[in-house]
Amino acid sequence: MKYNELDNPVWNALNEVHGEFSLDYGALKFYKQQYGPFGGFLPGSDTIGGIDLYAAKSNNFFVVGERPEYSKQLFLNNQLICEQMVLEKPAELERKETIVPLITDRHKLELFDLINLVYPGYYKRNTADLGRYFGIYSHNKLVAVTGERMKLNDYTEISAVVTQPEYSGKGFAKQLISHVAELIFDENKLPFLHVAETNHVAIRLYESLGFSKRQKMNFWHLMKK
Repeated sequence: MKYNELDNPVWNALNEVHGEFSLDYGALKFYKQQYGPFGGFLPGSDTIGGIDLYAAKSNNFFVVGERPEYSKQLFLNNQLICEQMVLEKPAELERKETIVPLITDRHKLELFDLINLVYPGYYKRNTADLGRYFGIYSHNKLVAVTGERMKLNDYTEISAVVTQPEYSGKGFAKQLISHVAELIFDENKLPFLHVAETNHVAIRLYESLGFSKRQKMNFWHLMKK
Protein backbone atom coordinates (compact mmCIF):
# COMPACT_ATOMS: atom_id res chain seq x y z
CA MET A 1 0.00 0.00 0.00
CA LYS A 2 1.30 3.45 -0.90
CA TYR A 3 2.65 5.42 2.07
CA ASN A 4 0.34 8.08 3.45
CA GLU A 5 0.95 10.82 6.03
CA LEU A 6 -1.60 9.15 8.29
CA ASP A 7 0.52 6.00 8.54
CA ASN A 8 2.68 7.90 11.05
CA PRO A 9 0.51 10.84 12.17
CA VAL A 10 2.41 12.22 15.19
CA TRP A 11 5.80 12.14 13.47
CA ASN A 12 4.41 13.81 10.36
CA ALA A 13 2.47 16.46 12.28
CA LEU A 14 5.62 17.43 14.20
CA ASN A 15 7.71 17.29 11.03
CA GLU A 16 5.22 19.46 9.11
CA VAL A 17 2.62 21.92 10.44
CA HIS A 18 3.30 21.46 14.16
CA GLY A 19 7.07 21.74 14.08
CA GLU A 20 7.04 24.64 16.56
CA PHE A 21 5.54 22.34 19.21
CA SER A 22 8.13 19.60 18.75
CA LEU A 23 10.86 18.20 20.96
CA ASP A 24 13.24 16.69 18.42
CA TYR A 25 15.33 13.64 19.29
CA GLY A 26 16.45 12.84 15.77
CA ALA A 27 14.32 9.99 14.44
CA LEU A 28 11.96 10.47 17.41
CA LYS A 29 9.75 13.50 18.04
CA PHE A 30 7.40 14.38 20.90
CA TYR A 31 4.96 17.18 21.48
CA LYS A 32 6.31 19.45 24.20
CA GLN A 33 4.82 18.16 27.42
CA GLN A 34 2.58 21.21 27.99
CA TYR A 35 0.77 20.52 24.70
CA GLY A 36 0.25 16.76 24.74
CA PRO A 37 1.79 13.48 25.91
CA PHE A 38 2.37 12.05 22.41
CA GLY A 39 5.38 11.06 20.34
CA GLY A 40 6.20 9.28 17.11
CA PHE A 41 9.27 7.95 15.34
CA LEU A 42 10.60 6.78 12.00
CA PRO A 43 10.04 3.01 11.77
CA GLY A 44 13.18 0.97 12.31
CA SER A 45 14.90 3.72 14.30
CA ASP A 46 16.56 3.40 17.70
CA THR A 47 14.16 5.03 20.14
CA ILE A 48 15.68 4.14 23.52
CA GLY A 49 17.85 7.23 24.03
CA GLY A 50 15.22 9.71 22.86
CA ILE A 51 12.50 8.17 24.97
CA ASP A 52 14.74 8.33 28.05
CA LEU A 53 15.39 12.02 27.38
CA TYR A 54 11.67 12.72 27.08
CA ALA A 55 10.91 10.62 30.15
CA ALA A 56 13.10 13.00 32.14
CA LYS A 57 10.50 15.70 31.31
CA SER A 58 7.32 13.62 31.47
CA ASN A 59 6.96 10.27 33.20
CA ASN A 60 3.61 9.33 31.64
CA PHE A 61 3.19 9.44 27.86
CA PHE A 62 2.25 7.68 24.61
CA VAL A 63 4.26 6.66 21.57
CA VAL A 64 1.99 6.33 18.53
CA GLY A 65 2.54 3.84 15.72
CA GLU A 66 4.89 0.88 15.76
CA ARG A 67 5.97 -0.55 19.10
CA PRO A 68 8.96 1.46 20.36
CA GLU A 69 12.05 0.18 22.11
CA TYR A 70 12.52 1.59 25.61
CA SER A 71 14.91 1.23 28.54
CA LYS A 72 14.44 -0.63 31.81
CA GLN A 73 13.57 2.61 33.62
CA LEU A 74 10.17 2.48 31.88
CA PHE A 75 7.35 -0.02 31.61
CA LEU A 76 4.49 -0.50 29.18
CA ASN A 77 1.36 0.39 31.12
CA ASN A 78 -1.08 -0.24 28.29
CA GLN A 79 -1.44 -0.77 24.56
CA LEU A 80 -4.40 1.28 23.39
CA ILE A 81 -5.58 0.11 19.97
CA CYS A 82 -7.52 2.76 18.08
CA GLU A 83 -9.43 2.91 14.85
CA GLN A 84 -8.08 5.65 12.62
CA MET A 85 -11.04 7.08 10.72
CA VAL A 86 -11.19 9.57 7.83
CA LEU A 87 -13.97 11.75 6.45
CA GLU A 88 -13.88 12.12 2.66
CA LYS A 89 -16.70 14.66 2.22
CA PRO A 90 -18.61 17.08 4.48
CA ALA A 91 -21.49 15.71 6.50
CA GLU A 92 -24.82 17.34 5.70
CA LEU A 93 -26.21 18.00 9.15
CA GLU A 94 -28.59 20.61 10.51
CA ARG A 95 -27.09 22.53 13.43
CA LYS A 96 -29.69 23.56 15.96
CA GLU A 97 -27.38 24.71 18.73
CA THR A 98 -25.20 27.82 19.01
CA ILE A 99 -21.57 26.77 18.52
CA VAL A 100 -19.12 29.01 20.38
CA PRO A 101 -15.39 29.40 19.57
CA LEU A 102 -13.47 28.69 22.78
CA ILE A 103 -10.85 31.43 22.67
CA THR A 104 -10.87 33.35 25.96
CA ASP A 105 -8.97 32.35 29.11
CA ARG A 106 -12.27 31.46 30.76
CA HIS A 107 -13.24 29.30 27.78
CA LYS A 108 -9.92 27.48 27.89
CA LEU A 109 -10.23 26.76 31.61
CA GLU A 110 -13.74 25.37 31.12
CA LEU A 111 -12.50 23.33 28.18
CA PHE A 112 -9.64 21.87 30.24
CA ASP A 113 -11.95 20.99 33.12
CA LEU A 114 -14.60 19.31 30.94
CA ILE A 115 -12.18 17.18 28.91
CA ASN A 116 -10.27 16.02 31.98
CA LEU A 117 -13.54 15.18 33.71
CA VAL A 118 -14.35 12.66 30.97
CA TYR A 119 -10.88 11.72 29.62
CA PRO A 120 -8.28 12.58 32.28
CA GLY A 121 -4.64 12.84 31.20
CA TYR A 122 -4.93 13.32 27.46
CA TYR A 123 -5.57 17.06 27.37
CA LYS A 124 -2.99 19.48 28.78
CA ARG A 125 -3.17 23.15 29.75
CA ASN A 126 -1.86 24.32 26.37
CA THR A 127 -3.42 21.71 24.09
CA ALA A 128 -5.88 24.36 22.88
CA ASP A 129 -2.96 26.14 21.18
CA LEU A 130 -2.66 23.27 18.69
CA GLY A 131 -5.89 24.10 16.87
CA ARG A 132 -9.39 25.52 17.08
CA TYR A 133 -11.84 24.42 19.76
CA PHE A 134 -15.59 24.92 19.93
CA GLY A 135 -18.31 24.30 22.47
CA ILE A 136 -22.01 24.28 23.18
CA TYR A 137 -23.36 25.92 26.33
CA SER A 138 -26.55 25.17 28.25
CA HIS A 139 -27.64 27.58 31.01
CA ASN A 140 -24.16 29.21 30.88
CA LYS A 141 -22.47 25.84 31.42
CA LEU A 142 -20.08 24.32 28.86
CA VAL A 143 -21.62 20.92 28.13
CA ALA A 144 -20.01 19.71 24.88
CA VAL A 145 -16.74 20.41 23.04
CA THR A 146 -14.76 19.35 20.00
CA GLY A 147 -11.55 20.66 18.46
CA GLU A 148 -8.41 20.03 16.46
CA ARG A 149 -5.18 18.39 17.61
CA MET A 150 -2.62 16.98 15.16
CA LYS A 151 -2.19 19.05 12.01
CA LEU A 152 -0.48 17.62 8.92
CA ASN A 153 -0.02 19.05 5.46
CA ASP A 154 -3.11 17.33 4.04
CA TYR A 155 -5.06 16.28 7.15
CA THR A 156 -6.24 17.69 10.48
CA GLU A 157 -7.22 15.51 13.43
CA ILE A 158 -10.56 16.06 15.12
CA SER A 159 -10.10 15.47 18.84
CA ALA A 160 -11.59 16.08 22.29
CA VAL A 161 -15.09 14.99 21.31
CA VAL A 162 -16.51 15.32 24.81
CA THR A 163 -20.02 15.81 26.20
CA GLN A 164 -21.09 16.13 29.81
CA PRO A 165 -22.63 12.71 30.57
CA GLU A 166 -26.01 14.15 31.52
CA TYR A 167 -26.22 15.92 28.13
CA SER A 168 -25.38 12.92 25.95
CA GLY A 169 -27.88 11.83 23.32
CA LYS A 170 -28.88 15.36 22.34
CA GLY A 171 -26.85 15.47 19.13
CA PHE A 172 -24.32 18.00 20.44
CA ALA A 173 -21.27 15.95 19.43
CA LYS A 174 -22.57 15.45 15.89
CA GLN A 175 -23.12 19.17 15.42
CA LEU A 176 -19.68 20.07 16.75
CA ILE A 177 -17.88 17.43 14.68
CA SER A 178 -19.71 18.56 11.55
CA HIS A 179 -18.76 22.18 12.25
CA VAL A 180 -15.07 21.44 12.83
CA ALA A 181 -14.93 19.11 9.81
CA GLU A 182 -16.38 21.82 7.59
CA LEU A 183 -13.63 24.24 8.65
CA ILE A 184 -11.00 21.61 7.85
CA PHE A 185 -12.50 21.01 4.39
CA ASP A 186 -12.41 24.78 3.83
CA GLU A 187 -8.61 24.52 4.17
CA ASN A 188 -8.54 21.81 1.48
CA LYS A 189 -7.65 19.18 4.04
CA LEU A 190 -9.39 16.00 5.18
CA PRO A 191 -10.53 15.43 8.77
CA PHE A 192 -9.41 12.31 10.59
CA LEU A 193 -9.67 11.03 14.14
CA HIS A 194 -8.68 8.23 16.47
CA VAL A 195 -11.12 6.29 18.63
CA ALA A 196 -10.56 3.27 20.86
CA GLU A 197 -11.54 0.15 18.91
CA THR A 198 -13.71 -0.92 21.86
CA ASN A 199 -15.72 2.33 21.85
CA HIS A 200 -18.47 1.01 19.60
CA VAL A 201 -20.91 3.81 20.45
CA ALA A 202 -18.46 6.48 19.29
CA ILE A 203 -17.52 4.51 16.18
CA ARG A 204 -21.20 4.28 15.17
CA LEU A 205 -21.53 8.03 15.74
CA TYR A 206 -18.57 8.77 13.47
CA GLU A 207 -19.78 6.35 10.82
CA SER A 208 -23.19 8.05 10.84
CA LEU A 209 -21.39 11.27 9.86
CA GLY A 210 -19.56 9.56 7.01
CA PHE A 211 -16.24 8.66 8.63
CA SER A 212 -14.75 5.36 7.47
CA LYS A 213 -12.16 3.16 9.16
CA ARG A 214 -8.72 3.43 7.60
CA GLN A 215 -6.44 1.36 9.82
CA LYS A 216 -5.65 0.33 13.38
CA MET A 217 -3.31 2.68 15.23
CA ASN A 218 -1.43 1.72 18.40
CA PHE A 219 -0.93 4.13 21.29
CA TRP A 220 1.80 2.66 23.52
CA HIS A 221 1.39 4.04 27.04
CA LEU A 222 4.78 4.21 28.75
CA MET A 223 5.43 5.16 32.37
CA LYS A 224 8.46 5.46 34.62
CA LYS A 225 8.96 2.68 37.15
